Amino acid sequence: MQQRIYLDYQASTPVDPRVLEAMTPYFQLRPGNPHSSEHSFGWEAAEAVEFAASQVAGGLGVDPDEIVFTSGATEANNLAIVGAVCRASDKRRRIIVSAIEHKSVLATVDAVARRYGCEIDALPVDSEGRVVLDELEARLSDDVLLVSVMAVNNEIGSVQPIDTIAALAHEVGALVHTDGAQALTCSAFDCAVLDVDFASLSGHKVYGPKGVGALYVKRSQRGRLEPQLYGGGQQGGLRSGTLPVPLIVGFGRAIELLQGENADTERKRVRELRNAFVARLRELVPGAQVNGPDEIRRHPGNANIRFREVEGDVLVGNMQPTIGASTGSACNAGEH
Repeated sequence: MQQRIYLDYQASTPVDPRVLEAMTPYFQLRPGNPHSSEHSFGWEAAEAVEFAASQVAGGLGVDPDEIVFTSGATEANNLAIVGAVCRASDKRRRIIVSAIEHKSVLATVDAVARRYGCEIDALPVDSEGRVVLDELEARLSDDVLLVSVMAVNNEIGSVQPIDTIAALAHEVGALVHTDGAQALTCSAFDCAVLDVDFASLSGHKVYGPKGVGALYVKRSQRGRLEPQLYGGGQQGGLRSGTLPVPLIVGFGRAIELLQGENADTERKRVRELRNAFVARLRELVPGAQVNGPDEIRRHPGNANIRFREVEGDVLVGNMQPTIGASTGSACNAGEH
């Protein structure tokens, strides 16, 4: 068979073998529903979910009871944004987002603008894809409900100053949400230090399974969110539904593997590979340019290259089926 090369990790990562190993027993040998509280199979599943919550919380520097499991970052983004709007006062109806947010944020704020009459303010970014902080300061006032800026961009790898953004937003009493789907493979992501109110994560961006994610909800802000799924009142009523134990176990294990010295060593290795790859491309293709920030201020595994007088979609098409790469976010497939 022809060898294929996968270069689309920011769209989806492969599942780490250690993650798969942790998940496997919960598909057959440990089938309990974590909400079945009257027998040992249910207890076993509930314990596994609790342990996974502690693993995720440990990766974010927060407490396990501040973790709400979801189907992925898209659902987490919706819960944070729509949930906050549904419980907002009439005096706070403005939402500030960066202009280069993921579609699951941009489409969600468009929806709340139509349905609830919110005003959406899109922040410009500089040539490196970083939010213009002076613009943010100028637009912040006491009518702002929420500021949502992704921690690490999924197309050009820009790392945002989330701690500074949070401090500015909190000065006017606004809530702060960040889409952290790409953050944990970039660097340490301590939500307590960053002082965000909500943060979204996705399993399949961190070497875990697809179909699972989480929303970090700061304990003091839990009452500021209206649930978007109703049912049995699981997860403190914030997100009803039977939890997918195998996926959650895998997600927790994946987050655990992204902590500590070994994770830092792996990020360094990936950055060196990326730098060598980009340097070689520049040697082979005169005029090839890197879009976005320099190597220090971008995701270690991100390379976004512009080739003069070449259409990106044509280039990617000509590389099929050998090389898996993208011209942009998977959520924007089909758009130029």
